[in-house]
Formats: sequence, C-alpha cells, structure tokens
Amino acid sequence: MTDLKKARKNPEQLFWDEVDDVNAGMLGVEGSGQHMQPMSPYCDREGGAIWFFTEKDSDLIDAIGTTGGSAMFTIVSKSRHFHACARGALIENLDRGKVEEYWNPVAAAWYKDGKDDPNLTLLQLKLEDASLWASSGNPIAFAWRIVKGNLSDAAPEDMGVRNHFRFAA
Repeated sequence: MTDLKKARKNPEQLFWDEVDDVNAGMLGVEGSGQHMQPMSPYCDREGGAIWFFTEKDSDLIDAIGTTGGSAMFTIVSKSRHFHACARGALIENLDRGKVEEYWNPVAAAWYKDGKDDPNLTLLQLKLEDASLWASSGNPIAFAWRIVKGNLSDAAPEDMGVRNHFRFAA
C-alpha cells in the first residue's frame, strides 16, 4: 500500500523508495521518435540521478548523440498503487565507479566480457522533475468510494494523490 501522506508531503522520498523497489521501468528520449523501452534503474539519491547499463551501439545512445538529450523514465510499483514519470537530462557517462557500485548478476548476463566488455556503457539520467500518482490500494475503501460517487453528484473523495515536484539537487 502506498503511503499517501508521504505522497503529499515528501513526494521525492516516496519516488526514490518506489524506484528502489522496481526491477525495471520505461525509458525514452524525448523527440527521438523512438518508443520507450524497459530498463533497470540504479538509484543515486545523493546525486539526483538514475543510472542504466546499456550498450554503446544501442538506439538510446544514438538518440542522445554526443550532447545528450531530454528523457523520461516511468515506473509502476509492484503493488500497482504508485505510478511516476520523471524527466531529466540523459547522457552517456561510463563512470567506472558506478559500474563497480551497480554491477550485479543480472547486468553480468548481458555482457560477454563482464565489466570490461568493450560495448558496455552507462546512461545517467540527471533528474529535474517528476509527477506521481498514488492510491491507498485498499480495495474495500476504493469500492466504497466508487459506490458513494455513483450515489451522489460529488466526485469520489480521496481516491489518491497526484503530485508534481522538482528534485532538490
């Protein structure tokens, strides 16, 4: 169940908590004409960024070119009661310290030569802002609000929270 109080009062912390808990989200470069694609996020809360392992010859690298581009990353929580879309500058940044920090058996499965694979690189999404949508996930409370909404002219109350915020760093 998503913490609605945190969604209202501290959306950035809730965002990081939820991204930490997902295996993948959808990443896409704005204006590239490409579809978003699934990518595994690695959170750098202090740096205000999300990192992704990818290949140097990937279409994402082609889309950002040498100067980077604006990108969006979306997630849906495992509970399906939290949705978010974050925007920021996406750049290629083969930071060897981040490779060491985030390397794991899942990433290793994609690269024949491991951390030293010549086609391995990282994408860094420097977060600027995000919107989130959160609901309590209590099915009985949800059903009751829908019934009340259908029996009156008023919209259902407290169906969840939508919040837009800018990242602190």
